[in-house]
Amino acid sequence: MATTWIKPIHKAKNRSVIATLIDRIGYADNPDKTNNYEFVKSYGCDYYTAANEFALTKQVYEQQTGRSGRSGDILAYHVRQSFKPGEITPQAALEVGYALMEKLTHHSHQFIVAVHTDKQHIHCHCLFSAVNMDCSGKFRNPIRSMRIVRQISDFLCAERGLSIVENPKPSRGSYRDWQDKKEPQSNRDKLKELIDSNLSVGMMFEQFIGAMQRAGCEVKRGKYLAFKIPGAERFIRVKSLGDDYTDEALRERLIGKRIISTKPKPDDNSGGKTVGDVMDVSKQNKPNLLIDIQAKIADGAGDGYVQWMKVFNLKQAARTLLFLKEQGIDSYNELCKKSAAASSEFDHLSTRLKELSERQKDITELQKYIGQYSKTRDTYAAYKRSGWDKDFFEANRADITLNKAAKKYFDEQKFKGKLPPVNQLKQEWAMLEAERRKLSLNYKTTKENYLSLCTAKGNADVMLFGERNPQNTHDRKAR
Repeated sequence: MATTWIKPIHKAKNRSVIATLIDRIGYADNPDKTNNYEFVKSYGCDYYTAANEFALTKQVYEQQTGRSGRSGDILAYHVRQSFKPGEITPQAALEVGYALMEKLTHHSHQFIVAVHTDKQHIHCHCLFSAVNMDCSGKFRNPIRSMRIVRQISDFLCAERGLSIVENPKPSRGSYRDWQDKKEPQSNRDKLKELIDSNLSVGMMFEQFIGAMQRAGCEVKRGKYLAFKIPGAERFIRVKSLGDDYTDEALRERLIGKRIISTKPKPDDNSGGKTVGDVMDVSKQNKPNLLIDIQAKIADGAGDGYVQWMKVFNLKQAARTLLFLKEQGIDSYNELCKKSAAASSEFDHLSTRLKELSERQKDITELQKYIGQYSKTRDTYAAYKRSGWDKDFFEANRADITLNKAAKKYFDEQKFKGKLPPVNQLKQEWAMLEAERRKLSLNYKTTKENYLSLCTAKGNADVMLFGERNPQNTHDRKAR
């Protein structure tokens, strides 16, 4: 059973941004409550300097947008996730909290997750920057954000076999905030959402069934198709979900014969957009890869599906030609050159970003062990002077174990002589972070350009030569 809430962190009156953040983040990653930072994890920042990095991100945002901060301005958001006593370990809670932040922020915001073990119930404190990592916008906190956090948390708990609260009772500061009392989400609603998110036009029926199984659903294939969602006790027949979810309707949706709108209604304060929904008209003209109709027929595609594929291919051929015209590409050779250049540029950018992230991870780990070694060095020296006394060891087991772990790490990394100063490591980390942020600004555009050109190249091969060269088209799984 995990209870959750989300609250904005405002700039405190008569206090600086950094002072406000240090106070709130300092409470979350308190070493006395997190077993000396053992159960702390961060994304896009170093948890030792998270407050400074959140403040720097906000400063860059204000410089880029011209929006200056004011008293009461939202600096970050605080999410708490509490678990049933005795049901989960601190490490598992850290993993669940981290996954919650990944799904809520879509890897667009810096965040820190800290698990407190000082109470009978294990709980996570998750804080993420209100400004995104591109420093171009802020997190939009819809009216039903409590419910969104609750739904994500419930899904993650059910996925891991943890209990969830099916019918929360309204009370002050409790589930009343997390779930809309008037419209509680039933298992049928959850199954509808799973079907809508896993069903795509062009899929074979067996592919759709496989996607539902990978999403954690159990499948019953008899006279009536039925699914049991994660955490539920009973199977639900699809025919009971409505006209758009019967066995026949699902097959029609797969071949594009039946089209339904599965997009959720926007909240009143979202300006017509859902959370994370960004309108981009330019994407409408970006082509998708043409379908190999003959291969699909060989796999047993029916007449309705073949007809849909023909229409789909005609539309994609038109989009490909329109895309090439917009890009000013008027020859096949020019398309090949631009496709190869885009592929090379994207590979180089991806490789460099990976190198930066790995080096930052190494620095963070080294800082952790340096701090661990410094704090326990005197205790270990006293243990040595005692002649390795067993009673002394038992009385100081934790510090001695941490000291040995740090020494083992240094030996494995083959450090010789003095360890690098922590300030030097922090400066290197900051320089790497500056480069990573600069490159990240171009990553999305570079990737989209690469995918679009490679897709157009693959379609051109089919239209001109009747076949696609797999070496010249992008591999979605590899990216």
